Amino acid sequence: MNSTEHDPNCIFCKIVAKQIPSRPVHEDAQVYAFHDINPWAPVHFLLIPKAHIPSLAQVTDAHAPLMAHMMALIPRLALQEGCNPYPQGGYRVVTNTGSEGGQEVHHLHFHIMGGSRPWLRG
Repeated sequence: MNSTEHDPNCIFCKIVAKQIPSRPVHEDAQVYAFHDINPWAPVHFLLIPKAHIPSLAQVTDAHAPLMAHMMALIPRLALQEGCNPYPQGGYRVVTNTGSEGGQEVHHLHFHIMGGSRPWLRG
């Protein structure tokens, strides 16, 4: 599978297209961030590229600027959404890749989770 602009069968592509409602955290030309509907932590949101990239396994050198943009956004969005500052605070960034990695939605996404412990999972 290669990255495409949109997969009509992908739930995250439908969220980006506003066909399925979500609670937005951030949106720009390249990415969309939204609250997880089943949060595992006091702060739990997802960050996805708008282009359909099935998983981290499909990321290539051509995606480097997008990946850098996503990684640079995470600290700002985590603080914005209520994570406590580093080093006493913090957050987790999790991505699952492929079936054996626990990936359920085959659109690259990062879970950002934080807040006071203990969390439900993780």
